[in-house]
Amino acid sequence: RVLFRSRKTAHKKEKGASNMTKKRRSGGRNKQGRGHVKRVPCALSGRFVAKDKAVKRFIVRNIVESAAIGDMQEATVYTQGYQLPKIYVKMFYCIDSAIHARIVRVRSRTARRVRTPPRRPRRRED
Repeated sequence: RVLFRSRKTAHKKEKGASNMTKKRRSGGRNKQGRGHVKRVPCALSGRFVAKDKAVKRFIVRNIVESAAIGDMQEATVYTQGYQLPKIYVKMFYCIDSAIHARIVRVRSRTARRVRTPPRRPRRRED
């Protein structure tokens, strides 16, 4: 007997074929069960990367840099402490740019299994 296979199923693995090893149980994504995820542009390279795969960082900065704050305080008419507004930006990076810019680091095989977030640096209290 001759069995005919369609082109779509020709590339699929046979039943007894061995599976390749997996580097990460998540496959580097946070998708788990969703079929499709929208893409976001990388802040450094402009490359589009899936939102669940992107490295996400929430940045809170002063609108005015620290060097100009003193000049503004001298020039202002408000005597009481005026709170300068801040910029709130959520940045998305592709993995290669995040590693290149040292936003994330490459971890050893055993360290990759550690899922607890790293300790945040404590702010100095003046």
